[in-house]
Amino acid sequence: MNKIRMITYGITLSSLAAVGIVNLHAPKTIAATDSGNLTLVANGEDFVRQGFVSKDGWQIDFDHLYVNIDEAIAYSTESSFEPEKNDTKEDIEYQSKVELLTQARVTDLAEGAEDAEPITVAEANVPVGFYNALAWSVDTAEIDSPMAGNTIMLIGSATKDGQTVDFNLGFNQPTEYVCGEFVGDLRQGIVAADAPATTEMTFHFDHIFGDADTPPEDALNQDALGFEPIAQLASNNTVKLNESDLAEQLAPEDYQQLTNAITGLGHVGEGHCVVTNSQ
Repeated sequence: MNKIRMITYGITLSSLAAVGIVNLHAPKTIAATDSGNLTLVANGEDFVRQGFVSKDGWQIDFDHLYVNIDEAIAYSTESSFEPEKNDTKEDIEYQSKVELLTQARVTDLAEGAEDAEPITVAEANVPVGFYNALAWSVDTAEIDSPMAGNTIMLIGSATKDGQTVDFNLGFNQPTEYVCGEFVGDLRQGIVAADAPATTEMTFHFDHIFGDADTPPEDALNQDALGFEPIAQLASNNTVKLNESDLAEQLAPEDYQQLTNAITGLGHVGEGHCVVTNSQ
């Protein structure tokens, strides 16, 4: 279990009332010291376990999608939070700040059945409130890790027109994300004493290879590399390359498109994050 450390809090009843956790007119109110459970999950979305077709017609199936997640912090901010207006996580004005993850953890986002729930990374007992901002980083994995020397590692196969290419692609791009409120079908991050909540790191891997079910003119496919440039690097129907290899063997514009997609993987549901540090 990863170590979880509370930093500071100062939630007011009026701020809780604003998100519907406290009714100031009720006979009994919740004390500012009340707490509830907040779970941090990582989600590669269903298609990383179910497979999908790239924008250029390759059926992509992942065996493993390793991500080395580090330094995840949840914030309950003093007002609505827009990550685009914050240069770094140090600029966030918060009422409560909780370090959910203080020790790097390798997570396999392809783990589980096709309909598996997002993977639990950490849990904490936190002051009640609306945790509407999330910061986390991906960092280089240690030497004893299955993804040693990388921040992200993609392992699987791609098939098109009877040809199957096995791929093992490693990337070492330490990146820090600052994100706002989760955007999706259900609202997240609202912690009450009797109602646990979830906050999610979402990784959009279709941004790398594109999606055949999305129109070609959509920004997703315009920005994605596709799989064909990777397939062209195969030897004996296998591509096993790290980032340095890819930089040398891909066309410069393809390599730049690929690294941009890797950096932009981090989201909160469909909500966008700001990259505050990338090497």
